[in-house]
Amino acid sequence: MHPYSDIPELSSSGPNVSVVRVPVEQDIPFTRRVRAIVDTSEFQRLRQITQLALASRAYPGAIHTRFEHALGVYDNSLKYLAQLGKDERFAAAVSAHDAEVLIVAALLHDIGHWPFCHPIEDLELENMPPHEAFAAQFLGPDNELADVLRNQWNVQPHEVLQVLTGKSEDPSLKLRQSILSGPIDIDKMDYLNRDSQHCGVPYGRNFDRNRLISSLIPNEIGDGLAITHKGKTAAEMMVFARYVMFSEVYWHHTVRSATTMFARAFYDVHRNLDLACLFRMTEPEMIRTLVEASLGIPAESLTAGLFGPKRRLHKRLSEYSLFQHPELYRALRQMPYRDIVKCSNELARVLSQRCGSNISPVDVLIDAPPLHREVEFKVDIFYPKENTYRALQQASPIVAAMSDNTFDDCVKRVRVCVAEHTLPLIPDSATVDTLLGKIVM
Repeated sequence: MHPYSDIPELSSSGPNVSVVRVPVEQDIPFTRRVRAIVDTSEFQRLRQITQLALASRAYPGAIHTRFEHALGVYDNSLKYLAQLGKDERFAAAVSAHDAEVLIVAALLHDIGHWPFCHPIEDLELENMPPHEAFAAQFLGPDNELADVLRNQWNVQPHEVLQVLTGKSEDPSLKLRQSILSGPIDIDKMDYLNRDSQHCGVPYGRNFDRNRLISSLIPNEIGDGLAITHKGKTAAEMMVFARYVMFSEVYWHHTVRSATTMFARAFYDVHRNLDLACLFRMTEPEMIRTLVEASLGIPAESLTAGLFGPKRRLHKRLSEYSLFQHPELYRALRQMPYRDIVKCSNELARVLSQRCGSNISPVDVLIDAPPLHREVEFKVDIFYPKENTYRALQQASPIVAAMSDNTFDDCVKRVRVCVAEHTLPLIPDSATVDTLLGKIVM
C-alpha cells in the first residue's frame, strides 16, 4: 500500500474530491480542505498579482496570476509525492503528516509575494524583508488562513513556515524543502510550462515532465532529490528549457526595459512610502500608489510610460555581455543598485553636456543583473548497475556548460536604455560606450 494513500488529495476519486481546471487542460484535484485554503482572503489576494509582472509589455498573454501558478505547484506536489512515496527511504523520512504539510506549503509557497516582488527585491534596499519571510504575516494567529490550517488540516502554521523559510540540518526537512525549492523543484516544473504557454512561446514546454517525475528518488544521503539514469535526458532538456526561457522571455530586452523603468521609479519614491502597507496591496492598488507618489518628480515619466494610457518604453541603446565589452559588463554586473543609479545619473549628465540639451536622469537608465545569481543545477543521477550516484554536470556536457556562473553570464546582459524622445539627441552607441567606460572605470 502506498504510504500516503489516506491523504485525500492523492486519491483520484471519491465523494470529497472534485477538480478545478486551469490552462492548459489541466485538471487539479480539489478537496473541501483545499478549497477552504483557496477561499481565504489571504490566498484570494494572489488573483490580483501577476506572475510575470511587466513581461506583458512584450508578451501580451503574460497576464496569468500567482493564484493560477500556486494551483499548478500544488498539483505538482501531489505528483512528486505519488512517485517518491514508492521509495522506501523517502517514506521512512517523510511521514503522512509531513507530506500533508508539504502539500499545504506548495499551495502557499507564494503567499508572501507582493506585486512586482522580484524587481523590488533585486534592488536590495535596506530593511527589505524577503518575500518568503513576509509569508509569516499572512499565517499569523489572527488570520483566517491559520485557522483553516489548524482546524481542517491539523497543521500548525509554523510547520508550513519551516518548510518555506526554515533552516535546519534535519535531512527530512531538507528533503521536503528541495522538492519546493531546488534544481528540479515543483515550482520550476510549473512556471517553465505555464509561463511558456501564456507568453505564446514553446521554449519552456520542451522537456519531458512525466519522464522526469517518474525518475525522482532521494539522493545518496537522503536530504535532497536525485534522479535515476532514465531521467537524464529529461533533466538536460529542463536545464536547456530554463536557459532559453531566461534568454528569450525573462531577460528579453523589452521586458528588461520595462523592468528597469519600474525599478528606477520605485527606487526614487520608496522612501516616501509605507512599505509594510504597500506590500499587502493588490497589483492595481500598488500601481495607483506608485503613480501618485511619482507625480511632480522625474519618475512621473517612468510610471506614465509603464502604466499610463499610452505605452512608452525606453529603447535599448547599448548592450554589454561577457563576450561584448567584458570589462564594462563585469564592472556593472558587480555593482549594487544604488551605484547603478549613480552611474546612470552621471551618464545622463555627461550626455546632456555633450549634446547641449537637457536630458533628465530618468531618460538614461542602466539595467544590470542583480548581485545574486540563479541557483545552480546541481542534481545527482543514480546508476543502479554500478550502485553509484554521479553529478549530472559530470555526466552531461550540456549541464556542464551551464554550471558555475555561465548560466547568468550568458542570458543576463547589461544594457543602456533611453527614453525614445532622447534618441535623436544622443551620439552613437560607440560614443556612449566610451563615456560609460570613463564613468565606471
